[in-house]
Amino acid sequence: MTAHFDARETREPAAREADLFARLPEVLRAAMAAPAYAERLKGLDPASVTSRAALAGLPVLRKSELPALHKASAPFGGFVACPPGSFARLFTSPGPIFEPEGRQADPWRGARALFAAGFRPDDIVLNTFSYHLTPGGFIFDASARALGCAVIPAGPGNTEQQFELIEAYRPVGYSGTPDFLKILLDAAASAGRDISSIKRALVSGAAFPPSLQAEIKARGIDAYQAFGTADLGLIAFETEAREGMVVNEDLILEIVKPGTGDPVAPGEVGEIVVTSLDSHHPWIRLALGDLTAALPGTSPCGRTNMRIKGWMGRADQTTKVKGMFVRPEQIAEIGKRHSSLGRLRLIVTRQGETDAMTLRVETAAANDALGEEIAASLRAVTKLGGAVELVSPGTLPNDGKVISDER
Repeated sequence: MTAHFDARETREPAAREADLFARLPEVLRAAMAAPAYAERLKGLDPASVTSRAALAGLPVLRKSELPALHKASAPFGGFVACPPGSFARLFTSPGPIFEPEGRQADPWRGARALFAAGFRPDDIVLNTFSYHLTPGGFIFDASARALGCAVIPAGPGNTEQQFELIEAYRPVGYSGTPDFLKILLDAAASAGRDISSIKRALVSGAAFPPSLQAEIKARGIDAYQAFGTADLGLIAFETEAREGMVVNEDLILEIVKPGTGDPVAPGEVGEIVVTSLDSHHPWIRLALGDLTAALPGTSPCGRTNMRIKGWMGRADQTTKVKGMFVRPEQIAEIGKRHSSLGRLRLIVTRQGETDAMTLRVETAAANDALGEEIAASLRAVTKLGGAVELVSPGTLPNDGKVISDER
């Protein structure tokens, strides 16, 4: 496969960046019509936000905050200016978090992810994501139909009836979790059912380790991964190059130090923050709580957008020590108080029957006085005492982990 969904995927990166940030001020104006964004962005001149540096100065909105915000101001926490009736569908996800679906074609931006996975117009797709109250099923359903595919709205479970549908309609494509794809394959083999028409898949929503990838491939299915959320739809997707995931169009993706809104250095692991250019339902710097790192250069498949390594764990590493919560943003605050520091990692262990903390700190300027100053900052910020260990730059792994609970 060498074709692309459209010419936008192969634009010069600078042209894409210019387009995104030319459109962003209008999206910010639309966002500030909603009371919650108006309060968070008070005093902001949207016309001034025309670069990544300017965007990085805006506050992040953490997805972990949404359940409380939605409860306090139902249904959308004051972050949507338009009435709920202006949307096509209204969903809920665990939390609860309430999500609307827009009325435009391909509202979840998934058609190009399916195209990259080999799906084409007139393909029949077995969609096994749930259609019940949550948006998963509709994300992939709308995306496939926008591409021109016919969709079997199967949902998960009930394998016997799914076999009947597969044998009757002979779908060439599958969308769902990789786990359920394996369940279907195993159950079909045991029951002697023919599901060999399925030749390609776009999977998401669960881990897809190399061992399972190899098994699915050996059974005749070319499966690709996509990364998305119920808030934003498809954020990034795998292509035939199999080198990371390409970020979707119409999104600005940043990678920040966990617990902050500060962009990481190139190649560093950090938390995914997304801004969407949808004036009807804008997201401005939504911090997802997921870790990743950017890959250098552009994909061999010809798509020129930013690439990420994929999902690399959770950024919310909050833990409780001696009955008190310690959060990644507190560790980030300690780093800001001492300009000579590199990576920091708080290691929580047990000494005897007591919680203990050791803050490992990268610095090229190690001395006893600095260690004492950092220990004082650790106590001031967390209200807990702990040891400080100064280590050479590059000692701590580049995995985005700020707090390691080893109890």
